[in-house]
Amino acid sequence: MKLQRYGTIACLALAATLGLSACGSDNNEPTSGASASGSAAAVDCGTGTVNAQGSSAQKNAMDEWIKAYQQKCQGTTINYEPSGSGAGITAFINGTADFAGSDSALKPEEQPKADAKCTGGAAINLPMVIGPVAIAYNLNGVDNLQVKPATLAKIFAGKVTKWDDPAIKADNPDAKLPSTAIQAVHRSDESGTTDNFTKFLSKTAEADWTLGNAKAWKAPGGVGAAKSDGVASKIKSTDGTIGYVEWSYAENASLKMAKVGNGAGEFAALTAESAGKTIAGAKIEGQGDDLKMSIDYNTKEAGAYPIVLATYEIVCSKGLAADKLKLVKGLLGHAASAEGQASLTELGYAPLPETVRTKVETAVKNLS
Repeated sequence: MKLQRYGTIACLALAATLGLSACGSDNNEPTSGASASGSAAAVDCGTGTVNAQGSSAQKNAMDEWIKAYQQKCQGTTINYEPSGSGAGITAFINGTADFAGSDSALKPEEQPKADAKCTGGAAINLPMVIGPVAIAYNLNGVDNLQVKPATLAKIFAGKVTKWDDPAIKADNPDAKLPSTAIQAVHRSDESGTTDNFTKFLSKTAEADWTLGNAKAWKAPGGVGAAKSDGVASKIKSTDGTIGYVEWSYAENASLKMAKVGNGAGEFAALTAESAGKTIAGAKIEGQGDDLKMSIDYNTKEAGAYPIVLATYEIVCSKGLAADKLKLVKGLLGHAASAEGQASLTELGYAPLPETVRTKVETAVKNLS
């Protein structure tokens, strides 16, 4: 599947929803500060070395941003380790990461520790890209699986253990389901993807998922795999598996993806357009330059794919070391630009809504 086409569709869908006048073209994307004619402004180049780590969900996005930035800004070194969201936040708090990537915003108990690293400021959450979460599976003979949230909750809670269980049959009346044992694959490391997926289950299937949400997997049973590529690899190699993984990893591994029931009572396939419909309903609940987002997993928007996450950069609003500030601002400024966002559509991500993108761009400019 060619994701560039879907990225354009998503942009048009978001434009219609948010009242935007235009979407960026595939060619000649303007960067931050570009003129209306579409000519790109120069990137603000820093010097030196920046070390960051965290979300593996955003690894492909970060690789693209770093490559583009270093092509324009020679002599810079930017290291991003996809260690997982929990490890990234810990590294930021411990002072070994200049910023952290996370698929979840800082939690209340993490905020004071993160703020303590920001002299004269606070740690803020900057959403940089929307990552739809695929329900990927490997089941011989079944190519068009569809699942309601309650069915997913039962599978991942260990209540449904065979593929021909009545709950799965009810969602797939025309499918020939084998009696194969289900291997539900989850992240073995702390992950914002797990936090978002379990939040989706807790919001949409309360009766069947009573374990709340967290970065660490809490349900009994199942099979653990490290990081996003580990989950994708396990699903690809093993018949009878089902798991949650970012769209880009499911695409890269050519995994089959299930349609997921939404609040409108439909089974929605994962495309940039369907994810964009859920993105458009997200709200910013942070204050000032802290742009933590709230996503409505129960969206009743027709055709909306309901499992999406906002992946953040967690950075100090003030207090960045003088030798790091310009380089961090330059890289994140490129990521938040129209050009930086447009570059992600072929990687399995959906672009930020323009109303959010401009807020992120302004917040990056305000870093000091």
